[in-house]
Amino acid sequence: MTALKIMVVDDDSNICELLRLYLEKEGFETVIASDGEQALAAFDREKPDLILLDVMMPKLDGWQVCREIRKKSQCPIIMITAKGEVFDRVLGLELGADDYVVKPFETKEVIARIKAVLRRSGVGDAQRARQVEYDGLYINMENYELRVGGKTVNTPPKEMELIYHLASNPNRVYTRDQLLDEVWGFEYYGDSRTVDVHVKRLREKLDGVSEQWTLKTVWGVGYKFEVKND
Repeated sequence: MTALKIMVVDDDSNICELLRLYLEKEGFETVIASDGEQALAAFDREKPDLILLDVMMPKLDGWQVCREIRKKSQCPIIMITAKGEVFDRVLGLELGADDYVVKPFETKEVIARIKAVLRRSGVGDAQRARQVEYDGLYINMENYELRVGGKTVNTPPKEMELIYHLASNPNRVYTRDQLLDEVWGFEYYGDSRTVDVHVKRLREKLDGVSEQWTLKTVWGVGYKFEVKND
C-alpha cells in the first residue's frame, strides 16, 4: 500500500524536522514547505493527503493558504499555531480547517490528531465508501448530500457528519463525549448538549421515514443508529 503523504508547512525548520522524523516513523511520507507560497506550489505538485499548516508565516500566512486550498480541494488541514485564542480557532474552522493544535505541542498528540482526521475524512480507506444507504435514506459525504424518502434535504455539515458517523456504524452505541471527539474532532469549549441539539434537528428530518432503522437514544449512555435485523 502506498504511504499516505503529509505536508508540513512551518517557517521553523526545527519543528519541520521534528515532525518529519515522527511522521516517517509512523509510516507517512512527508513534504516540507517553509512559507505560504511554497506550500501552495507544493500542494499542486505533491497532492498531499493531509496538511499540517502553521498560521504565522512569511509571504502568505496560514489563513491565506487555507483559503486558497479550500477553493479547489477538501484535503484535510490541521492548523498549528502559537495562538490559542478562541477567535483564531473559530476563524480557522470557518475557513475550512479540520482541526487545530496550539504550540507548544506534544508530537504524539499531533500524530493522534492526524490519524483521527484521516479516519474521519476517510482518506486512505479505499474499502470504505463515503456513502451509506438504507431504506429511504441516502448519505453521500463526497458532496454532502442527504436524501430522505427520495428527496434531497438541505443539511448543515455537522449534522451530515454526525448522521454519517452513526449510520456507518449501525447498532453501535456512542456516548455524547465520544461523538464530540470523533465528529467534532477538536477541543470543544461547549458541552455535550451540542450533540443533543444536532440529534434533535436530525430527527426532525428523519423520523417516520422507515421502520427498518431509527436514530435512537440509549438512556444514560448516548445514541445509536439502530437497524432492525431481518
